[in-house]
Amino acid sequence: MNFSSLFLNDIVNVLPELFLATSILILLTYGVIYSTSHYYNYPIISKAISWLSVLSLLLTALLVSNNPVPFSIVLNNTFIHDTLTANAKIIVLVFAALCLMTASNYVRGQRINSFEYYILTLFSMLGVILLIASYDLISAYLAIELQSLALYVMASFKKDSAFSTEAGLKYFILGAFSSGLLLFGSTLVYGFTGTTNFEDLARLLSNTSSLDANVFGVNAILVGITFISAGMLFKLAAAPFHMWSPDVYEGAPTTVSTFFAVVPKLGIFAVFLRLFHYAFYELVPYWQHTIIWCALASVIIGSFVAIRQKKIKRLLAYSAISHVGYLLIAFSTGTIEGSQALIFYLVVYMMTSINIWNVVVSTEVVGESRPRYNTDFGSMVVTNPILAITTALILFSMAGVPPLAGFCAKLFVFFSAIESSLYFIAIIAILTSVISAFYYIRIIKIMFFEKSKKWFFYKPVSRETSLVLGTTLMFTVFFFANPTLLFIITHKMALALYI
Repeated sequence: MNFSSLFLNDIVNVLPELFLATSILILLTYGVIYSTSHYYNYPIISKAISWLSVLSLLLTALLVSNNPVPFSIVLNNTFIHDTLTANAKIIVLVFAALCLMTASNYVRGQRINSFEYYILTLFSMLGVILLIASYDLISAYLAIELQSLALYVMASFKKDSAFSTEAGLKYFILGAFSSGLLLFGSTLVYGFTGTTNFEDLARLLSNTSSLDANVFGVNAILVGITFISAGMLFKLAAAPFHMWSPDVYEGAPTTVSTFFAVVPKLGIFAVFLRLFHYAFYELVPYWQHTIIWCALASVIIGSFVAIRQKKIKRLLAYSAISHVGYLLIAFSTGTIEGSQALIFYLVVYMMTSINIWNVVVSTEVVGESRPRYNTDFGSMVVTNPILAITTALILFSMAGVPPLAGFCAKLFVFFSAIESSLYFIAIIAILTSVISAFYYIRIIKIMFFEKSKKWFFYKPVSRETSLVLGTTLMFTVFFFANPTLLFIITHKMALALYI
């Protein structure tokens, strides 16, 4: 009997991952050989590699969408393919491709001619899609490490910048610590259950009567779950594990900060949902309080500290922390409505986030460095009125002002919290949402109403960035007018956790 036929269905289901890994190896070989060729006079191939990387990501998304098997658990229960996995993979691959498209001009402008930047992005994306499909604590940990190792190098990629080196070093040290927490928690869970598979854990923990007989074992499992949640919350930059986020966002190259803000969160939340809303679902009363306190800390710290920020990248970093708090509020409900609200909010946040970060990337001032302070957007309505209007609408959406998609997303989160009787949490979240609107509106005031003492003339926005800005703005307006499409997609993704 042919050995390969035993795993034929497994190979079909992991074909997108195999294709992406093969593409990475081919592009790396091409770059190493061609860029060091004396015969071709050591050419700069970063632009070619960037578009080949975008093509690889889009073809991987196409393979995921055309998978003929709707549901399967493959490779000895290590990975799962279902609606949640497929849709999450397609979303992150498309957004990663958009990030690479808009990063190309910035990378050339900063004279970063190393093609390895795009290879590292593909490596991190391979880790993200493997993480989304993980159905075991071991595979989840290895996927997180594959993603994180690439992100550490990307954060410090600008070698001539002390800020970039510092950002990469901080991210590496704190990331290694969080990985240790995650691994220690997984060890405790395995030591007292004998398994690391999500399905086996769900079956074992569903029998609460047998668990009560072994109090020490139950307490040890709860300690392990606490350590796992701490490691995951660090990766999400949720308070009080947010210390690294503002420094890394500010020090890393802006396109890398864009990637940090847009792509990895969906991968972490996908495995977070599958682990806590499926494997540890019977222990909701124990882990729910931890998530609620972290959610409250995130929305409060993110909203109040962002008010004092004068640098645009640090402001967006604290804004991201507050948005993670809203996501955790939906997560803490433990209901299908909360899971759907979380995914809906996350997709809308990814659209608005890639838009506002591309505004920061594209508004390079002629004769000066890229904008660092909020006041650098002064009088943008005069120098680039279309970009100013786009930025204002996206900021209104992030603040949750109707009629934009951000309002719908926050409304779903508040409704899910109210339906779960988390009234106090919903009230705090609404109040902090009002407070956070202040620093968004302050940027709009600077762009439209403040007279700048110094005129800023911006470089023309690239064609790729213009397409991304226009497309994300259109969807931000469209999903408020008709959110049915995204509502159905997220509902199917949430149902996959409970069927």
